Amino acid sequence: MNIGVLGGTFDPVHNGHLILADVAEEQLDLNEMLFIPAGQPWLKTERIVTPAQHRLHMLRLALDDRPHFRISEMEIERPGPTYTIDTISALKGGLNAGDELFFILGQDSLMQIPQWYRAKELVQLCYLAAAPRPGVKKPDFKALEAEIPGIKQRIMLMKEPKVDINATDIRERVARGLSVRHLVPEPVNRYIKEQKLYID
Repeated sequence: MNIGVLGGTFDPVHNGHLILADVAEEQLDLNEMLFIPAGQPWLKTERIVTPAQHRLHMLRLALDDRPHFRISEMEIERPGPTYTIDTISALKGGLNAGDELFFILGQDSLMQIPQWYRAKELVQLCYLAAAPRPGVKKPDFKALEAEIPGIKQRIMLMKEPKVDINATDIRERVARGLSVRHLVPEPVNRYIKEQKLYID
């Protein structure tokens, strides 16, 4: 069984996440797609992340009509900073022989993998499925191999989607009183308004 893993703060979840999950499911021949909202990501300690209950609720709203997509709360329930290796190790421990994990990320993030916590162990436990990003060059495999020998065999470059939507822009638009209806699922849009999220 092939299982896709899409992690992130989902602050908020947006249409780009859903498009990426749909395309990954097709391109990687996935049997299951797992969304894992982060607790306190160690890479984002410079800003305050919206409380987990809001991010989780928005994710549930976004996936309500997609029963083949599941949500795991393991990172939210885990105390302290969130490290991908801990999540992937926990998931791997619950799989059957022959099952594979595909950790989905953007090609821009791929070049940062050598700086991730216990990166060499991570690439032994899962495939890295890297989606293209607008304006981002293909990864420098030579540089990656120099840092983590054998990583090239663990990377799968996705051909699409090239979605130029990001949560930072959405939060800034909401703060400025601009519409985000075209960027997030409508139930998420309503929730942001009802809860007055992202308004300073």
